Amino acid sequence: MKLEMKSKKGAPKKSTQSFLKISEIKSDTLVLDNGNLRGIIAVSSTNFDLKSQEEQDAIIYSFQRFINALDFPIQILMQSRKMDISSYLEKIKMLAEKQTNELLRVQTTEYMDFIARLIENASIMNKNFYIIVPLDENILPKPPGFLARIFGGGQTKATKERIENFDKVKEKLDNRVLAIMVNLSSMGVKGERLKTEQLIQLLYNSYNYETGPAIDPKTMGEIKINT
Repeated sequence: MKLEMKSKKGAPKKSTQSFLKISEIKSDTLVLDNGNLRGIIAVSSTNFDLKSQEEQDAIIYSFQRFINALDFPIQILMQSRKMDISSYLEKIKMLAEKQTNELLRVQTTEYMDFIARLIENASIMNKNFYIIVPLDENILPKPPGFLARIFGGGQTKATKERIENFDKVKEKLDNRVLAIMVNLSSMGVKGERLKTEQLIQLLYNSYNYETGPAIDPKTMGEIKINT
């Protein structure tokens, strides 16, 4: 998944990946190039303006308790995207083509056109919310000693140490993610940790907003991003 842009003179610019401080995506976890880990939770939203004053106050107090209960920093990400209803319009089109009643067929087609114009002219946006959970404990192995560099075997030991460190640190990150999801549930908000494929999709969509249809992460599995 490497994208390169060309300047006006034709010289290739740096790929998107060169700006990402990520070395790996595996086991539902982002591994930064400095060895720290990140987990991401997708969070449901609520229409605050439609709530009564009492309900709004309850939400504010619950959020205040949630923030005060944290003993580590978090990041809250809101991503806005123009609503994509192409699949819905395609279904309406198929229904219109199957209609045997001419009046119903015309009405279905007009409804489809109306919805398409409404989305286009009103620029209706779909907003997604995420919580980024950090754990700044380096999983990178220690540099091999002098003898290991001379006689070899240092790379094998470093790989084993990296795997062991990842498993230990990831367990701590998992506990943080679980704690946040429990607190979100107490606020009446649903949270779901992004899987490996969903993390890939989120990163791709974040840096490729208008490059066409998104990639299908199910065909990629757990990939390593070279930085």
